[in-house]
Amino acid sequence: MYISEKKIEVRYAETDQMGVVYHANYLVWMELGRTKLIEDLGFKYADMEKEGIISPVIDIEISYKSPVRYGEEAIVKTWIESYDGLRVTYGYEILNEQGALSVTANSKHVCVKKDSFRPISVKRQFPDWHEAYEKAKK
Repeated sequence: MYISEKKIEVRYAETDQMGVVYHANYLVWMELGRTKLIEDLGFKYADMEKEGIISPVIDIEISYKSPVRYGEEAIVKTWIESYDGLRVTYGYEILNEQGALSVTANSKHVCVKKDSFRPISVKRQFPDWHEAYEKAKK
């Protein structure tokens, strides 16, 4: 299984009054992790959008374990948990600067036509992506 890594410099604006990263910001970091994984596999999500295809989140699970604080560098690890040619589930781990597990999560997505929100088959419409996802999940 291929695991992508994205380093994030924690900015002050991302923290709450307690000095830890505000919980919703982890969702943004997960998006950065997905984008990095897609790029690592040789693709750009923006290219898919240019063809009128988007990939909305249809489900998300996140579990908070330990804080990440301002001034630290977080590491977002992202991989393909499951993929069936239509839906994809990405898995995530976010580690704090000391290497402690801060977050575990997964997000489920489906590719749809932007104008109608009708699902499309990645396998048929983007065979190169399909092949790359199949290889990356092993």
